[in-house]
Amino acid sequence: MEGIQLISTTTIQATNHGDGDDNSTHKIIHLSPWDLKFLKLGPTQRGLLFHKPKTNQIDHLKQTLSSTLNFFPPLAGRLVITQHDEPNNASCSIICNNAGALFVHATAENTTIADILQPKYVPPIVSSLFLLNDVKSYEGTSQPLLAVQVTELIDGIFIGFAINHVCVDGKSFWHFINSWAEISQGSNKPTNVPSFERWFPNNVNLPIRFPFTKDAQNQQCEVSSNRIFHFTKEQILQLKSKANAEISSSDKIITISSLQALLSHLWRLIISKQNLKPEERSAFVLPIDCRTRMCPKIEENYFGSGIGATGCVIMQKGELMESGIGKIAMEMNKEISSKSHHEKVMSDIESWLKTPFISDAGRSSSNLLIASSSPRFNYYGNDFGWGKPIAVRNGVGLQRNIGRVILLGGAEEGSIDIEVSLPFDILEAIGDDPLSMDSSFINNAIGTHA
Repeated sequence: MEGIQLISTTTIQATNHGDGDDNSTHKIIHLSPWDLKFLKLGPTQRGLLFHKPKTNQIDHLKQTLSSTLNFFPPLAGRLVITQHDEPNNASCSIICNNAGALFVHATAENTTIADILQPKYVPPIVSSLFLLNDVKSYEGTSQPLLAVQVTELIDGIFIGFAINHVCVDGKSFWHFINSWAEISQGSNKPTNVPSFERWFPNNVNLPIRFPFTKDAQNQQCEVSSNRIFHFTKEQILQLKSKANAEISSSDKIITISSLQALLSHLWRLIISKQNLKPEERSAFVLPIDCRTRMCPKIEENYFGSGIGATGCVIMQKGELMESGIGKIAMEMNKEISSKSHHEKVMSDIESWLKTPFISDAGRSSSNLLIASSSPRFNYYGNDFGWGKPIAVRNGVGLQRNIGRVILLGGAEEGSIDIEVSLPFDILEAIGDDPLSMDSSFINNAIGTHA
């Protein structure tokens, strides 16, 4: 790892495995279609940057991670992939065998907090702050499902978390991190104790069988750069107001959300910098958490993937440029509503069970944007005993593809950071636009399109 010096590598196991605790005796977890669809993707990687603590915290983090794994036994386990007869030749489950999580202590002796936060583009050193960079989820049969790298900087400390994507979506990922922070501050157990009982339709034979072959080699993706754009609370509220003012009277019963307005603004901005013909189409893919959309609702402490649907809005460049953000946001709103109700999700699941498949990462394209994560997760409340984080950063596991749009909460209340993975020239064009990201742009846009 460039610029990184390895200090130690430790396997961390749950301390109470097999002592009769209800969670520790949950040996096998069969996976739902919502989990299995991530089998060929990389891990979920997020990291927190802190000011440097006054005392060494490595032993404290190891001890509290072990205690936290008592409540999250899947993350100390491994995947089991079993081959069956054709046509559906495989099944996959998690075995809670306490094989352990990986904990790496490292230093970056020449790196400061400013080296990570000040550059316009995410610097290469950031990818070295995470583990499992080149590991796909199906390799969790031998690779750890949870890997943590704690890197000491000159004036800070970075904790990079990598979790196998078959085990978690974004909500469950931060459920674990939030719980670890709680226990690090002295709690005996998490406020929100997880449940590992997966959601399945009735009368499903378990484990689910599906056709599966490992990828022969990693896909070659077009080179992209990663840049984080920051939106203040005031800017976001102005965009929301603008979008709702623009929608037609017949749609006034629907309220455009802040996030829908912001993503519509970002979509128009990105497409405006691309050399596309007016009739060429662009798409924006939106993940949909179905926990609260099912009937009955899935419990809040559900630990796994709840991404049971995705919305895909497709528009021509000319239409995107001519429309206000209100119309674009309305299309997003309608798409999410049509894809996320109980009956539609059940229909999609039943269709998948009849013809199961595991997709790969797919082709990348500058005019195909794929959103992930959420600004609603608790990023900045994670105090492990020496203060709250000052920034959150992403690894490379889910953002190698061009068009990735990662949504994060900003450090200031109500603000949002969006990390965008696109060719350098497009990101430069966006950044060089004097009206693109600051308050004057949004104020001018409101005045122009009101």
